[in-house]
Amino acid sequence: MESELEEDVESSWTVLSWLASCVMVFGGAVPYIPQYQEIQRTGNTEGFSTRVCLVLLIANILRIFFWIGKQFELTLLLQSVVMILTMLAMLHLCCAIQSTNRVSTKQHRITDLDLRYFWSWSAFEDYLLFCFGFTLLCAFVTLLFLDWVLFVEALGSLALMSEAMLGLPQLLQNYTNRSTRGMSIKMVLLWTAGDIFKTTYFVINESPTQFWVCGAVQILIDIIILLQVGYYDQDSRVKLG
Repeated sequence: MESELEEDVESSWTVLSWLASCVMVFGGAVPYIPQYQEIQRTGNTEGFSTRVCLVLLIANILRIFFWIGKQFELTLLLQSVVMILTMLAMLHLCCAIQSTNRVSTKQHRITDLDLRYFWSWSAFEDYLLFCFGFTLLCAFVTLLFLDWVLFVEALGSLALMSEAMLGLPQLLQNYTNRSTRGMSIKMVLLWTAGDIFKTTYFVINESPTQFWVCGAVQILIDIIILLQVGYYDQDSRVKLG
């Protein structure tokens, strides 16, 4: 009887663990669905900072090379692949919308080597080229220092602290615009829920320290952005009044 009960508990735990892993892999992409729909609906990208995509692309490319040096859960590797594809989809949409709305015929390309327009390029292909070049650079450096433990740990810290800053470009854009209009509040709420979930997952699964520290920083930034929503909404009402 006891053995059957233990088997049932073990089976239930396996199912829960599998579900948690699925949520970890695909859950990070879910917050961008309402933002994607918002951009499609309004035909406007001004409320969304594409630098969020830059931060997440760099963070997840670095995380993949961190996994090569220190093989943690496969779930987190798959999560990085899904996030890279999600960010590329967001950039593709933003480029398409901006191309439709563009009044000037002047285009900014990565080959111009003009830092003023870094990550404000006109063509989606330029973003792909940047990602390809960055990946090649990371691969070269990682192969050189792969046996150096300090390098691998530093790579992990850099990857995860970059990811921890993912909300910062959005926070700064809201501050610059003095408004959160065009930003999907659902996206930020899902960011917050996802960050709480994944930080808990990291602690329970005893993931490397870098992971749960990153999660805690992300939760803090999410909360500040939600406070911005309330503050700027109240401020606009006062001006209208």
